[in-house]
Amino acid sequence: MAAAEAADAQLMLGVGLIEKDTNGEVLWVWCYPSTTATLRNLLLRKCCLTDESKLLHPFVFGQYRRTWFYITTIEVPDSSVLIKVTHFSIVLTAKDFNPEKYAASTRILCRMYLKHGSPVKMMESYIAVLTKGICQSEENGSFLSKDFDARKAYLAGSIKDIVSQFGMETVILHTALMLKKRIVVYHPKIEAVQEFTRTLPALVWHRQDWTILHSYVHLHADELEALQMCPGYIAGFVDLEVSNRSDLYDVFVNLADSEITIAPLAKEAMTMGKLHKEIGQLIVKSAEDPEKSDSQVIQDISLKTREIFTNLEPFSEVSGDGEKLVLNFEALKQRRFPPATENFLYHLAAAEQMLKI
Repeated sequence: MAAAEAADAQLMLGVGLIEKDTNGEVLWVWCYPSTTATLRNLLLRKCCLTDESKLLHPFVFGQYRRTWFYITTIEVPDSSVLIKVTHFSIVLTAKDFNPEKYAASTRILCRMYLKHGSPVKMMESYIAVLTKGICQSEENGSFLSKDFDARKAYLAGSIKDIVSQFGMETVILHTALMLKKRIVVYHPKIEAVQEFTRTLPALVWHRQDWTILHSYVHLHADELEALQMCPGYIAGFVDLEVSNRSDLYDVFVNLADSEITIAPLAKEAMTMGKLHKEIGQLIVKSAEDPEKSDSQVIQDISLKTREIFTNLEPFSEVSGDGEKLVLNFEALKQRRFPPATENFLYHLAAAEQMLKI
């Protein structure tokens, strides 16, 4: 338990409160410990209370410069002690990706604020989770950090749903992720964007890297600058204007229309051939098997991915400084793979930083 507590203390960064009052004003009311003006403005932007559409999004999450944010928003009932507040959002910032954990935690904090109308009780609960990994309250529910394993969060989405929607085209997403390309996903509903984007990193399970996920991005200069500093990413947008920003993506997914587009500049690296057809068929066959769970489908894709890396091994050699494996491109060319396969293996080696400098 002590190890889990220590881990939580290292992962959680802060808690904040945003309110919308009876005059329609949205204010950043309180936070613990402190936050920067940049992050505060970003969180106000992500919080649906500032959205002109006035749609209520109960829970949103995303990442900004390696800080994860989780926001739960509720409408205040007439019976609450919060007489001058119509809605409020509880924000948690953390170093880890775990939407289920932080959704559960923010829900408890929301119930506390509804009941007491003061941030003091919320801060006590936050500190209890920070120091003990647990928050217990008879009327507001209990929260235990160790119930929320990171691996569970990685497996929470449905690969089968993605394959059901895109079929053989799923291999475009797999290839883009293998090559650490930039994927932009659009849908007008943030819930659809988040569900889809959070699942994509599982297509490259061998990396188990969810830091590439930016599930809720606005076309705001500061956010785009932060995004473009990342070598490869999955970025979710609810503004269709992003489709005109070809500088932001190698692959564009219009989730609303079930369309995947490869940007002209990425077409050479993303050329599909016999190997991709094999991968695509394996993905579809596995996902369509009613006996298989999502985690089994992920396992099947992961085994095929391992096979691809095994194909690279004979053409890899230890670099001059003896520190890492690099690709012997001449040896790869001599093997006379089909052009699309050779091209893919070369770009994969580049993505894995295996090219000689």
